[in-house]
Amino acid sequence: MQQPIKRAWYALPSLVRFILRRLAIGVLLCVGVTLVSFTLTQIVPGDPVAASLGDQASSDPETVAAFRQRFGLDKPLPEQYLIYVTNLAQGNFGESLQTRRPVADDLAKYMSATIELSLVAMTFAMLAGVALGIIAAVNRDRWPDQVIRVISLAGVSVPTFWLSLVCLYVFFFQLGWSPGVGRLSPGAAAPMNLTGLYTVDALLTGNWKTLGSALAHLALPAMVLAIYTIGAITRFTRAAMLDAFQQDYVRAARAKGMPERTVVMRHVLRPALASIITVSGMAFGRMLGGAVLVESVFSWPGLGEYAYRSALALDLRAIMGVSLVIAAVYILVNLLVDILYAIVDPRIRLS
Repeated sequence: MQQPIKRAWYALPSLVRFILRRLAIGVLLCVGVTLVSFTLTQIVPGDPVAASLGDQASSDPETVAAFRQRFGLDKPLPEQYLIYVTNLAQGNFGESLQTRRPVADDLAKYMSATIELSLVAMTFAMLAGVALGIIAAVNRDRWPDQVIRVISLAGVSVPTFWLSLVCLYVFFFQLGWSPGVGRLSPGAAAPMNLTGLYTVDALLTGNWKTLGSALAHLALPAMVLAIYTIGAITRFTRAAMLDAFQQDYVRAARAKGMPERTVVMRHVLRPALASIITVSGMAFGRMLGGAVLVESVFSWPGLGEYAYRSALALDLRAIMGVSLVIAAVYILVNLLVDILYAIVDPRIRLS
């Protein structure tokens, strides 16, 4: 029985086998995340019952008992975990203690705002980081390289929360260039909900006023969120390209009289793409974590603000739901990164 399965497995293309292996690892990681997040929420100091009911209601034993029974807090922890995992398999994240709504509905409501902010920030970070890295590598040890290295070092060193406050104060309160917090200005109506992304929905429906307001509100928080990632991608791009410049095939290309632009783009940047893709996937996961701070400062109604309010209210179901969603997105992004890596460098499929 094992031999036919083994033969069928090796009959698949190497890229398909690679993707299936990564999918299996991703499923195991998701199961591990559920166990870790459930364990951590149980050891968090504080009583979620008291945080939800208040001091007066939590002093009534009957009210507390009814509350614990309703949310399953009266059962042993292993049973609570099994019930939670079983519900997760059915798409049920439980009920939020603060909103009294299904956590899945809350996550669907807030997820689109975080996706919109993260995608714009990541796109900006990729374009700026790769461009700055190329300029720094081509001008090694000259003044453009020195300036870019200082900027990238500052980008990875400045705390995101502090930078958010400074940018909001300077560009909104002092200069008036930014329209302020939130996703839209008070006079702009939300577009028809097609994708949940205000910029995309406004563009698809031709709502130009809402599109302009959404882009104006999106610019500053996306820039702040992208600063760290720009610095990281710039440094990795520069390092990867400098390593490629030392290879024999680059010297051979130059000896043949190829234009420097062709050498850089074809023989240096392409081999460096594997490292750039890898660090970009890791940076996106870090960006999702940083979105919590940025969304809190800019009152951006995304998962970050939802997680912050859930933590203050000790809403364990909501906190676990946010953790699982962020972990699942991170695992999915890294799966896509692994696939792109395998396409760029076929040798990785055999590992």
